[in-house]
Amino acid sequence: MENKLKIAIQTKGRLNEDSMKLIQEAGIDLTVGRRKLVSSAKNFPMNALFLRDDDIPQTVADGVADVGVVGENEMLEKQENVVIAKRLGFSKCRLSLAIPKSLDYPGVDFFKGKKIATSYPVILKKFLDENNINAEIHVITGSVEIAPGIGLADAIFDIVSSGSTLVSNRLKEVEVVIQSEAVLIANPNLSSEKKEILDELIFRMESVQRAEGKKYILLNSPNNKIQKIASLLPGMKSPTIVPLAQEGWSSMHSVIEEDDFWEVIGNLKKAGAEGILVIPIEKMIF
Repeated sequence: MENKLKIAIQTKGRLNEDSMKLIQEAGIDLTVGRRKLVSSAKNFPMNALFLRDDDIPQTVADGVADVGVVGENEMLEKQENVVIAKRLGFSKCRLSLAIPKSLDYPGVDFFKGKKIATSYPVILKKFLDENNINAEIHVITGSVEIAPGIGLADAIFDIVSSGSTLVSNRLKEVEVVIQSEAVLIANPNLSSEKKEILDELIFRMESVQRAEGKKYILLNSPNNKIQKIASLLPGMKSPTIVPLAQEGWSSMHSVIEEDDFWEVIGNLKKAGAEGILVIPIEKMIF
């Protein structure tokens, strides 16, 4: 039998899209047909299983899958025997307590004796216990945010991204309990062969993620202005400097953050840089 790494991925939704994009950018050809629940990579020793996000932690813990991409909130809620192999940095959100906008909030004691609706009872109970709060947890699935409005609960504990859903239901966020993001979880008992494949997968993912939001910049500089221009280039270590055929001039190469792009370019021009060329970066290998 082929020794392939089995990865569990959410069947659909934003987490699926971001996971598949990262895998593709890591150079792994994972062709997925419509309604196909299992797929094999053509150029990497990996099979993918497409599952509901709340099934992924148990699937990995039981060894049906070796690794999986899941929201950290789901991992914490399920409490399965898995480890975080890598934080992925996308699908960020938070799990928060929210109450009707019209109510005053004096602090966590507000929740004593209250009924709280949630789809995450394990995480909520841990928070309440840590704060010595005795409250009733009402477990529901689906539209948790409507519970206070229909008299089902006094407050909710749910995922918050932009907060727009809370606003539309006349709720306000009062306590952030955990911050969450997509994580690559792994079974703690992987064979050495599968650990080696996982290490290669993580290496590729990190190479892609390092390049995000960065640009490769090349420019020409008079030699008497190299020191000044170099001080404006926040590169990985220091800019590469190559003499040009034209005497008294050099070419300088570096990496800059896209967020700082226009400010850096403006300062470089003022310092005497010419022939500035900016190139997208696909991968960064360290």
